[in-house]
Amino acid sequence: MTIQFWIIVLYICVLFAISIYVKRRAGNSSGFLFAGRKLTTPLVAANIAGTAIGAAATIGVAENAFQSGIAAGWYNGAWAAGAVMMAFVAAKKYRELNCTTVPELFERYYDKKGRVIAVLGMLTIQLVITSLQYLAGGAILSSLLPDIFSFQGGMVTSAAVFIGTTILGGLWSSGLSNILSVSLIYVGVLISTITIVNNQGGIGAIAASLPPGVDWFGPVGGLGLATVIGWFVVMMTQAITAQGPVQVACAAKDGAAAKKGFLWGALLMFPIGFACAIMGVAARAAHPEMKATLALPYMIMSLDPVISGLTLAALWAADVATACHILLAAGTLFSQDIYKRFINPNVSDKKYTLLNRYAILFLGAVTLWFAFNAVGIVKTMLIGLSLTTAFTLIFLFTMFAPGLCRKNSAFYTTLAGIVTLFVWQAFPAVQIFAHPIYMEWLVCLVTFFIVAVVDKQPIRMAAPQEEEANGTYQS
Repeated sequence: MTIQFWIIVLYICVLFAISIYVKRRAGNSSGFLFAGRKLTTPLVAANIAGTAIGAAATIGVAENAFQSGIAAGWYNGAWAAGAVMMAFVAAKKYRELNCTTVPELFERYYDKKGRVIAVLGMLTIQLVITSLQYLAGGAILSSLLPDIFSFQGGMVTSAAVFIGTTILGGLWSSGLSNILSVSLIYVGVLISTITIVNNQGGIGAIAASLPPGVDWFGPVGGLGLATVIGWFVVMMTQAITAQGPVQVACAAKDGAAAKKGFLWGALLMFPIGFACAIMGVAARAAHPEMKATLALPYMIMSLDPVISGLTLAALWAADVATACHILLAAGTLFSQDIYKRFINPNVSDKKYTLLNRYAILFLGAVTLWFAFNAVGIVKTMLIGLSLTTAFTLIFLFTMFAPGLCRKNSAFYTTLAGIVTLFVWQAFPAVQIFAHPIYMEWLVCLVTFFIVAVVDKQPIRMAAPQEEEANGTYQS
């Protein structure tokens, strides 16, 4: 067996050891889903950085850079901007409101149907994101150990580890694993980038080997300014209301830890994108016929076995951390906003914790099917995240301009966002913007203000937290 094989086996053992250890610490449902709301600033930072530095921010960035240049690294820059936005606008508010999900918040202020449509939209987002982690996991394992894993076999193995560690350890497992993963990613990716550039004779030699027609090292490369700006709009939109970041903010020990953690997380995630982008461009120069998705794993595998093994295992562990977190978010949405709210409000805490584990198992299997049908990691990710536009718009107006909100604002604005994304995908003729996020904001804003004019029922200005615990919402 190769050195890389034993490194990946050791990684799997460490991940499961962490999950088994924290299983006792997680205890009740609050510990499993929200780490007992005790995450310190470093753990918040590690969690949000680990959530960001997953498939799209590593394998996906290199895939994009292989085609469009190092400007692909702006994807991570956009994620960092989103984390900063979350820190200053929403992280502290979520923690102080003591909520669990955005759909729950919608029902506090709006009505039941607003919660229902929000949870359906958010579950879709979580499933799409998780499926992309499997895709990247398959690329890494099949490149790392081609004699053992096919691309599809790597996806199945990744899914088994992602689902298994999440079921065991919950958010505590994600937090502790992310500290290890982010540390190793920094060491592995930076060493690999420097080594690959030196091996190919420096940036100048790489540039000379690239095909003409693309500004490989330009600020927007072959992407275009509208696309890069679109990334920033998407990531700054999703960071405020996607369940993953919201769950991290809600799990912080207090509002200050939530805010500081997101700021530190932004600093951690920013550089990795450009490092991966440089390796993607180097792969294009050295192996122009290669499959773009395999660009980063292939380049790293050309290095010293120990360096390549550690780096690829770290990238795979990052996918584990991201997938675990997003799977946990999806399970929370189902258990909290569907089962506990509408099916069994009086479920015991022990049964509720078990239900979350079963939900994660089922949703993990669904996302594996999605993974076998996904194409283009970053493209698919950004389209899915565009759906958070309606949620973010409603959240911002609710928190900062409640006088414009009406009882039906959440439902109709979210419905408009879902329909817009469906129309964008189904009818290419309507794609008059560079990215669906622009159309999402336009349609959702217009819908929100139409409802503000037509609907005369104001929202509830108070959002008593006891209602959620007792299941006694008034519609």
